[in-house]
Amino acid sequence: MNSGVPTVSDADRECIRQQLGRPPRGLRAIAARDAAGEPTVVQTWPRLEDGTPFPTLYYLTAPQLVAHASTFEAEGLMREMAERLTTDPDVAERYRHAHESYLAERDALESLGTQVSAGGMPDRVKCLHVHIAHALAKGPGANPFGDEAIDLIAERWPEHRYLLNR
Repeated sequence: MNSGVPTVSDADRECIRQQLGRPPRGLRAIAARDAAGEPTVVQTWPRLEDGTPFPTLYYLTAPQLVAHASTFEAEGLMREMAERLTTDPDVAERYRHAHESYLAERDALESLGTQVSAGGMPDRVKCLHVHIAHALAKGPGANPFGDEAIDLIAERWPEHRYLLNR
């Protein structure tokens, strides 16, 4: 009987294990796949198997995308994005909406009793990995900084556009 939770195949679990170099924790579903059908983003439960809170609902698994997010972070992209939160009311509002949507979706699975979402939302930009994962999982328009990072990946590394499956 399916309880409404998407099925994750053994092949998906093995692929994710290889991508991460360890078994996935708190795996609930595959949230995004590349053009070849391989997982790129997983959705996790709000608590790990041992009950530990895990507020990161979407987790980037594709090694190339993880590397690209890390490159952007090292180059200071997060700092530039965070500065825009104070100077661009439109992007700040869209980012706040991304935060609220993220919380609502996670709380629908299980409330952690906190307003902490992920990646520094809504006041900071702390982790591009989370923002890219969120944008890939939910589609264009869900997370402005995730969308921007995805566009930059497609521009800088066109050979990896298949990972974005947009």
